[in-house]
Amino acid sequence: MSFADSAPSGALAPAAGRQPRPRLPWHLRWREQLSSYLPLLVMALLVLASWWLVKNSPRPLAPAEERPVSNEPDYTMAQFALERFDAQGRLKLRIEGATLKHFPATDRIEIEDAQIRAISPDGRVTLARAKLALGNGDGSEVQLRGGAEVTATDANGQPLVMRSEFLHAFLVTEQVRSHLPVEVRLGGNALRAAGLDYDHGQRRLELLGPMRAELTPRAPVPARAAPAPRP
Repeated sequence: MSFADSAPSGALAPAAGRQPRPRLPWHLRWREQLSSYLPLLVMALLVLASWWLVKNSPRPLAPAEERPVSNEPDYTMAQFALERFDAQGRLKLRIEGATLKHFPATDRIEIEDAQIRAISPDGRVTLARAKLALGNGDGSEVQLRGGAEVTATDANGQPLVMRSEFLHAFLVTEQVRSHLPVEVRLGGNALRAAGLDYDHGQRRLELLGPMRAELTPRAPVPARAAPAPRP
């Protein structure tokens, strides 16, 4: 055996039939490395994009603080006339006055020189007036102050007039109340009392406290003539 045919000491001979891997150019190696890290780069870009959107998106508006309802009137009318109608288009309430103020805190109206006309379903008319009227929003309940007067009709259709410095009128239920001295005129009679409670539905007029009445005497009924004697 000759020394020329023997492999150097410490060197390994390549395996039979296996070719060594050629070295790739630098640009191909760079593209291969980039393709390996591409999913991580995409995820990083998505995270950055999400952070940017959250950072720059408009913030939700803070809930508005509830403002207390003002005690001042929200609207005022002068020399006005308001009318309300029923489902059939018939007039059921008319309110006139010099000025009207509406207070949203209590849904109340304040009317100066008030004149009110209420018409019941059967056609009866109730009139009310006062220097000042305080009522609810729909005008069905009114407190009349200063020269208050309510004119209605009793069960027999006679005019019934109630006067006082204060009258509390319920126009829908046709009730009138007062805790102050009142004057009631029914037909030709005048009644004065310390207060009243009138309910048209129950056909009741109750006068409270000491009462004074001025009654008009009825006209005497003429006597019938005696029949003439038969012949």
